[in-house]
Amino acid sequence: MMLKQTIYIYLLFSLISVSILNAQENRKQTNDTLDTDVVNVVKPYTPKISDAFKIKEIPSLNDSTTTKKKEVKYNIFSIPVASTFTPAKGKAAQVDKGKKIRLYDNYATLGFGSYTSILGEVYLNNAISRTENVGGYLSHHSSQGGIDGVVLDDKFSDSKLRVNYSRNLKDLSWNVDAGYQHQVYNWYGVSPLHTTEMMLDDINPQHKFFTFDFGGEINFDDNLFNSAQARFVRFADDYNSAENRFSAQTNINVPIGGERVKTDLKVEYLGGTFKNDYYNLDKIKYGIFQVGIAPYYQIKEDDLTVNLGFSAYYLNDTEVKKSKFFIYPKITASYRLVDEVLISYAGIEGDLLQNSYHDFVNENPFMSPTLLVTPTDQQYNAYIGLKGKLSSNMSYNIRGNYYAEIDRALFKNNVFLNFSEPQNYSYGNSFNVVYDEVTTFSILGELNVDINRNFNLALKAEYFSYTLDNEDKPWNLPDFEASLFMDYQINEHWFVGANLIYVGERQAQSTLEGSFLPEDLTSNFTLESYFDANAHVGYRINDKFSVFAKANNIANQDYQKWLNYPVQGIQFLAGAAYKFDF
Repeated sequence: MMLKQTIYIYLLFSLISVSILNAQENRKQTNDTLDTDVVNVVKPYTPKISDAFKIKEIPSLNDSTTTKKKEVKYNIFSIPVASTFTPAKGKAAQVDKGKKIRLYDNYATLGFGSYTSILGEVYLNNAISRTENVGGYLSHHSSQGGIDGVVLDDKFSDSKLRVNYSRNLKDLSWNVDAGYQHQVYNWYGVSPLHTTEMMLDDINPQHKFFTFDFGGEINFDDNLFNSAQARFVRFADDYNSAENRFSAQTNINVPIGGERVKTDLKVEYLGGTFKNDYYNLDKIKYGIFQVGIAPYYQIKEDDLTVNLGFSAYYLNDTEVKKSKFFIYPKITASYRLVDEVLISYAGIEGDLLQNSYHDFVNENPFMSPTLLVTPTDQQYNAYIGLKGKLSSNMSYNIRGNYYAEIDRALFKNNVFLNFSEPQNYSYGNSFNVVYDEVTTFSILGELNVDINRNFNLALKAEYFSYTLDNEDKPWNLPDFEASLFMDYQINEHWFVGANLIYVGERQAQSTLEGSFLPEDLTSNFTLESYFDANAHVGYRINDKFSVFAKANNIANQDYQKWLNYPVQGIQFLAGAAYKFDF
């Protein structure tokens, strides 16, 4: 038993000894042998600020040269210098100021001239409060006539009265106004070829026009509605003719796809009557109602600006019970070639132009009260041009136009009635309206000079070429027009101005009713071109009073603006003006 225990102990120690020897052998082999292993880096080391540390020890200096500071001494040698310089006190630079011009809210003008002419104007304005204003205007211009060679009365007068009221609020402003106009003219341009002294005794050439209108405008400080206008015009004459016209329009911004499209909306009605037609047979009535819309969108990119749009109209002729739609392009573009010096532009636009008896008379006061009134269909107006500045005070504009119109109104002399019942306007001394399809080509040039606030000069010239479908000639349309306007403030007291107008040749026609010889039935005429020079000079006595003198038709030309209608010769007028406040 004892022997077995001894054997077990011996075996145990033997196993332990063998294990120790093997461990030492393995350790020795590991230290003496270099094996190649593959190390896989799972995550690279990313240093952080918190891992850094600094040495907080203060180094000691054992250099003997730094243990003691070297003493440095400074000496200043001041030498007195005699000086006679004395600085002067600085002053701010001053700009010469001109005398402040006082502005007055009211003025009155009165003048008298040759041909027994009278010219008078009064303008009144009063601020009721900071946001309200009321004003009025009265004018009169008349002449007793006296044109050489005219056998009938040729006097005229034009009187106007207008009142207005305006108010400005926080988010909008609005104004209303009303006016009345009274005009007197004479059909003095009788045809000398066919008129006899007996006929002249039967003619009373005087005719009158009466105009009353009222309307208003409102402007919004809003992103949707911009403005709106409305106006009513009543026009009549002393031959029982009457015309009513109402128009209203507004401008709004329509949001589409995040963009705003500007849109004009328009509603208009025109209606009128004439007691009889030219041959005294039937009564003439007309009524035209139209609704229009014109949206357009503007694109700006660097130096390029493009407006894309169109206009569409619905027209209803209330007398003939017919309706029609019209669509026109409205496309314009401009490009800055050289900043403000050279800008090219082009466009193609069209519109429905509403004619009226009132508009015809404003252009030609010798119209007969026997007209057919219809709108003009301007199918397109294509143009291209250049504009810009030649210098800081000189600008120019050059443009070429080509436009086509259907039912363009042309003024043509009425037939001389030889057998039909005569009227005061039936002796070849009045004008009718004829409509035709007309295409027009023109070239325009403009030059504006603003040297300073005391001198302004404007030049304009335009050449025209016409093509017609039915009529033989473009009646009373000029082939060339030119004008010059100039104003010059010489000094504090003196001022002068001038305007020169040149109108080229025009075509006219005279027709005799019931002629037995066909070649004598119609006669064509070419009205000579004319040049009209006008000038004025004035002297300001003080802030309130000034005197002036005017001269018209300085060249004393007896030209005819319309066939058989010569104008007054050289005319002089002098007067005074007074400015004041209440």
